[in-house]
This record gives sequence, structure tokens and C-alpha cells, in this order.
Amino acid sequence: MAKVLVLYYSSYGHIEEMAGAVADGAREGGAEVDVKRVPETAPQEVVEAAGFKTDAPYPVAEVEDLVNYDAIIVGAPTRFGNMSSQMQAFWDRTGGLWAGGKLIDKLGGGFTSTASQHGGQETTLISIQKTLQHHGMIIAGLPYSYDKLSELGEIIGGTPYGASTIAGGDGSRQPTEIELGGARFQGKRIAQLAAKLSA
Repeated sequence: MAKVLVLYYSSYGHIEEMAGAVADGAREGGAEVDVKRVPETAPQEVVEAAGFKTDAPYPVAEVEDLVNYDAIIVGAPTRFGNMSSQMQAFWDRTGGLWAGGKLIDKLGGGFTSTASQHGGQETTLISIQKTLQHHGMIIAGLPYSYDKLSELGEIIGGTPYGASTIAGGDGSRQPTEIELGGARFQGKRIAQLAAKLSA
């Protein structure tokens, strides 16, 4: 049985909800799954003033945890087309793992959230992928075999680079069933691929 880590950062809960869907998909794919979040790095006054969600149900990850998994699926909101600084700060602490080649040939993937339809979903996912590839990880996205990826009847997130959702400028839009379906599909696919790689 493959071991999968869903590692996320969420300011307002959108990525947290997507992380739950990714984890559900990975479990459906036969994996043992943990969901963990990275530490908040914003000052407390910023967290309070911006109304960040602070009641996360998942534990905080430690860098050393990463070596214990066959696959790591990273979720982070976009910040000007890049992963959030909180997620970047976590990966910036993985130099020791990189030096020891500890994540080489593990499977990796990403998912994200943007405020608008064209708010940097694909570049954010690529920023996640680049980091994982520097660690020698193998990347798996969200292929068009998820047939809702080509949906034209409504505005949705979702890219071949990974699952995504659109939060709206004020954060009021919640992940849709199509977006959550993409997250589940990607989680299941990565779990199944990880099982094959670790067999």
C-alpha cells in the first residue's frame, strides 16, 4: 500500500477543502493517506486583519515527515502566479533532504486556488512542480481523462498541471463539485501510480 501525504496551505479554507477531496481520491486509489498543513508565517496581526481561517483540522507538518511517503501532493493558493510564501518557506527548509537525495523518485503533484479565472493557476502549479522536480520527484498532473476538464457550460478551475478552484475576489466562491471531482481524480491517480512505483 502506497503512503501519500497531502501537504497544503490555506488562508481562507478553499485549499483545505480541496486537500480533503485529494485525500479522499487517494484513499479510493488504495493509499494510506495523511493530510498535513505547513506553518503560518504571516504575522498574527495580518492573520487577524485579513480574516484568515485558523481552525484547521489537520496537524502541522515537519520537513522530516516528507521522507516517510511514496507520494506528496502539494496544495497552495496563488500569490502573483507563484505558490504562497508559506508553502515556499516550508520547501526552502528542505535543503538537507535535497542534499541527501531523500525525495528522489517519489511521486509529486500540485493543486491550487486563484481569485479569478485567469489568476495564475497554471503558473502556480508549475512553481510547485519546479520545486518538486529539483528534488528529483516524478510529476503527475490532472489528465484529460478527467472528462470534466473540458467543461464549457460553466466557469471552472482545473488544468492539466493539476486540480484547481476559483475563489472569487472576495473569497465567497466555494469549490464546485466539478473542481472537487478533479481533486479526487488527481488524488486517486497519484495513489495508483505511487503503488506501481513502490511495488
